[in-house]
Formats: sequence, C-alpha cells, structure tokens
Amino acid sequence: MNKKLIASAVVAATFSGAALAQETMSASELAAKMDSMPTVYGNIQYVIKHTNVDGGGSEVEHADNGSTIGVKHDHEIAPGITGFFKLELEGLAADDKDRESGLEDVDEAYIGIKGDSFGQIWVGSDDSIYEVAVDEVAQFHEVGSDIGFNYDTGEGDLVQYMSPSLSGLTIGAAVQINGDGDSQISKKSYPWQLAAMYEMDALELAFAVDSNDGGRGGDNNENSYGLRGSYNLDNLRLTASYETRKDVADVVGLMGVYTMGANQFALSYQLRDEDTAAGDKNDTVILQALHNVSDHMYVYFEGYLSGSDAADEYTLEGASGDEQSIASVGAVYYF
Repeated sequence: MNKKLIASAVVAATFSGAALAQETMSASELAAKMDSMPTVYGNIQYVIKHTNVDGGGSEVEHADNGSTIGVKHDHEIAPGITGFFKLELEGLAADDKDRESGLEDVDEAYIGIKGDSFGQIWVGSDDSIYEVAVDEVAQFHEVGSDIGFNYDTGEGDLVQYMSPSLSGLTIGAAVQINGDGDSQISKKSYPWQLAAMYEMDALELAFAVDSNDGGRGGDNNENSYGLRGSYNLDNLRLTASYETRKDVADVVGLMGVYTMGANQFALSYQLRDEDTAAGDKNDTVILQALHNVSDHMYVYFEGYLSGSDAADEYTLEGASGDEQSIASVGAVYYF
C-alpha cells in the first residue's frame, strides 16, 4: 500500500478517535438516540401457483406475491400525544431480475397524531376503516380469491379517525378527498365511511358503511353495508361476515382458523350473489396450511376451488369456464 495513504489513514483515525472521545455518549443518551431512529422493515414473498379453468386452460406461475419495504417512526409531541408516520412501497417484482423498475407503487403512506384521550387521526394512504372493520375473510389469505371488496372507496387520499376504546366500543370514520386535480377520478367528490367495532372478552362485532360516491368508476353510488362477527376459542378463531350493496351484490364470508404451535390451519367459504336480473352466484372454498419456520419466516400451502353460474366467469389462455382451481405454495421472509 502507498505509504502516504497509510499515513493519511493513521492521521484520520487519530482525529476520529479524538472527536469520538469528545462526543462519547452515556448509555442512556445512546439508548435515547437509538429510540429516535426510524424503524426499517420489509419482506420478500414468493409463490408458485398452478391455475386450472375447466373448459379453459391451465398455467404454472412463479411470482412475487407482494414484497414490500417500509419505514415508520413515532415520537412524543407533548405528554400523552404522539406523532407518527409510515411509508411502505411495493412493486418490487422480486422474481424478475431483468425488470427495469421497482418499488414504484405506494402501498401505505400517512402521517398522524394519537393520544389516549382522543384516539388517533391520520392522513394519507392506508387500509380504510370499512376494510379493517368488515373485510377480514377477504383480506386473510396469501394469494386471495376474486370474491370480496363489495365497495368502491379506495385506500388513498384518506383522512381517517379512530376513537379510543370506550368499554370495548371503538368508533371509526373516514373521508376520501377527491379534488379537481385528481386524474384518477371522474368527478370531484368526498366519499365517506363509518364503522363501529365492539370487543368483549372473546367476542368481536363490527358494522360499517361506505358511501361509494368517489367517482373512481365502480358500479353505482349505492351504499355498501357490512357486518362481521368473530369469536376466539383458545386456539380457534371463527369469523362470519355479510356485505350488501343494492343493485350490485351480496357477499358472505365464513372462516375458521386453528393455531397449533408453529402451525396454522384455515378453512373458509366465500359466496357472491349478484344483484342483477340473471342473479348469478359464484363461490370459493379455500384451504390454508401455514408453518412458521422461525420468527422471521413462514411457508404455506393454499388451495382454491371456485364455481359460478356464469359459463364465462373464469378465463385463461383465451378460453372461459365456470369452474376454477388454484394450488399454491409460497414462502415469506420478513423483518
């Protein structure tokens, strides 16, 4: 190595050491410094999925199943009042090395304040109040079926509020601000959501409504109404949900989740009954077996059996059919 470089390195190390000695922090100061740093988290999700449509085609796909990376932070603004933010990006496409871009999609991005006395209010993109209150069965699975989401209001441009628990009762509200300059909408509008959630021991009950007048497409501006009930029996959780929207559809969800050590087994049923002249119905039975390999990794199997009254409900390789089956195995590493 060049002697001048060695000498420079020694001098730099000497001055760095002196500066570090002058700025030595106590253990409590160091802990406070670490606590003030934002938390970085993320996951890589892979899935191998085989899809078959009766009367159509079949395909095998290896895919990124929603890998994300994010950062979050909170701090005390005043005694009893905390400010917080979260930014989570998706679109990593971890299965495609040759992809020219990635992480271009925002999954969650919001800021807010919370306190024990008034609850929390936050602004930005996040799961909506209606979704959190009612949509447990549709949101639970890793791959996901085509049934659920019987509402239009999305997860962006939201101002949301959640009250503190009042003897087990929590009230939530949200409004989506669709302004004149929003290119994703067809009209200026302010769709809203309201929800009430009650917990008592092992029982959970929830009711929510979505006004659906966001101007982002959709079927109509009729309200969506949703109900959910869940009950926890030691290692078994049972959930039932019902959603209705005039001139669109009724959606029913049933699910049982059993946890045994590092293993989780789930069986669910979803039914969508179209509120149209034809009155077509389609339903899906889903089986999941999941194993937690460690605190940061799990693997799973999910199987889907779907059927419909409509002969062209499912399309694959240019052909359609009224029955579809999906078998998938996946792995997730998260930190």
